[in-house]
Amino acid sequence: MPPTPQRGRLARRLAAGAAVLATAAGVALTAAAPPAGADGARRPAGTVDVQLLSFNDFHGNLEPPQGSSGSVEELQADGTKKTVPAGGVEYLAQSLRTARKGHPYSVTAAAGDMIGASPLLSGLFHDEPTIEAMNGLGLDVTSVGNHEFDEGRAELARMQRGGCHPKDGCYEKGRTFRGADFPYLAANVTDEKTGKPILKPYTVWQHKGVKIGFIGVTLKGTPDIVNADGVKGLAFHGEVETINKYAKVLDRQGVKAIVALIHEGGLPAATSYNGNCDSPGPGAGISGPIVDIAKHVSPQVDALVTGHTHQSYACTIPDPAGHPRTVTSAASYGRLYTDTTLTYDRRSHDIVRTAVHGPHAVNHVVDRTQPKAPDMTSLIGRWHKLAAPVANKPVGYISADINGRGADTPEEPLGDLIADAQLAATQDPGKGGAQLALMNPGGIRSDLAYKASGGEGDGVVTYAEAFTVQPFTNMTNVVDLTGAQLLAALQQQVSGPNEASPKILQISRGLTYALDMTKRGAARVVADSVQVAGAPLDPAKTYRVAMNEFLAGGGDGFPALKQGTNKYVGPSDLDALTAYLTAHSTPTSPLAPPTADRITLVK
Repeated sequence: MPPTPQRGRLARRLAAGAAVLATAAGVALTAAAPPAGADGARRPAGTVDVQLLSFNDFHGNLEPPQGSSGSVEELQADGTKKTVPAGGVEYLAQSLRTARKGHPYSVTAAAGDMIGASPLLSGLFHDEPTIEAMNGLGLDVTSVGNHEFDEGRAELARMQRGGCHPKDGCYEKGRTFRGADFPYLAANVTDEKTGKPILKPYTVWQHKGVKIGFIGVTLKGTPDIVNADGVKGLAFHGEVETINKYAKVLDRQGVKAIVALIHEGGLPAATSYNGNCDSPGPGAGISGPIVDIAKHVSPQVDALVTGHTHQSYACTIPDPAGHPRTVTSAASYGRLYTDTTLTYDRRSHDIVRTAVHGPHAVNHVVDRTQPKAPDMTSLIGRWHKLAAPVANKPVGYISADINGRGADTPEEPLGDLIADAQLAATQDPGKGGAQLALMNPGGIRSDLAYKASGGEGDGVVTYAEAFTVQPFTNMTNVVDLTGAQLLAALQQQVSGPNEASPKILQISRGLTYALDMTKRGAARVVADSVQVAGAPLDPAKTYRVAMNEFLAGGGDGFPALKQGTNKYVGPSDLDALTAYLTAHSTPTSPLAPPTADRITLVK
């Protein structure tokens, strides 16, 4: 596949810095002393610094996220920690534009999940607003993530190529969605029949003789965490084998400088975005899938930009040859961006990586004290006008924050509320006859914040805010499960694929049990503590259990739930939530946060 220059975008970016560009081009090979690089070290002669700006897991968060999703934790010089409000595309665009100043060689990349699980302002319009925003802020390339498949292969292709939605049509008279100006890369996603990648596997960024190849992959386990219809007919291959394959392809084309965009990530030990990931040694402060991937990706690859876990880190993990290599992630929702310096050698056409130094990378906060990017403000305003009739409708009232993503315990108050809502929507005999409900934690995308997000007033929950919490519009299913199958599902929270990173199901009223985290694997679920409606779980008895269709299909590593029979399809999870809020709260009697005491945690 031939290299793909992005001349138009670069020309627009570099017009204001033409003098800097000319100076850099003239001095790079002839300066008597090597100039200093971004980290203060002397840059080797014959090299040029390329600025790589990156982010990941934006998820359509055009407006500043609400609740805990809208801040980052910052470690201070005295060892204390500070919460800093962050995010919003108006500020992300401004941050990136400011960062590019004085850098004649600058490329912006992302590691997937730009769209999907999006707040209403983007999700209501099938994420067209987010693609427009990414075009506007100058994104050059991204890998696909698992959420790019939420609406299926054909819709992902439309995001790339443009065109109006096949059912909803065009949203504005005289305006047709043009698609992404940047390539979506899906090297490890192939058509099951043809064996060919469904999108470009790689691209080559070029500017004034500098060539950098980008290979994009999503996690191999994508089919396990999205609805089956979204990945029908597709095969997902290993991250390492795919990256190594295309690194060889690029090398044969003479492209020696390579960056992998990987929608898979790790879990840093530090909770602050600026914590030291390399203490006490390189890569010692991170665990999770990306560590093994980084240790096996070919040394031909010079840097790894990662995502999926919504964590922040800038680590140095040695490649298979023992050379240092940067592995980064910029949290999520546009709250951070990473600035990595790639020192490009014009003679070898490769990135300079010695036995001591790898690329220099730092995460920066997208703070909200800076000016807003006017074009992004205009974009948000335009889509707000289209969404307003639906978005601003009050659907309920709360007396305080009800935390989901922001909860610091396995059982989340918002998780209990959502499970109760699904139970309430399906418990009547003619509507499924559910006795209890289960909710996957990954499907809870935000908190319900007490503070008003607009002009609705504190404590008012709007349809847009409820949509942000439950953006998938999964249908609620009710199925028959035996007590033995239900126990197996509870055990799968902490065993099998979920043992390393437990996924604790959120449960409705009527179900209680103890979770002993001092034990390992399935033994963490105390079997004889499980009760339904105050009675011990009977392994032989059949129970009617409500859950979203994703869980009912065995998603998130719960194959026991796929064994359910006698399925009844109820309302969407969003409709169940809004109906529950409306029925159980008023302006004078708002809903209080659930106490989250259904799971007894033993530490």
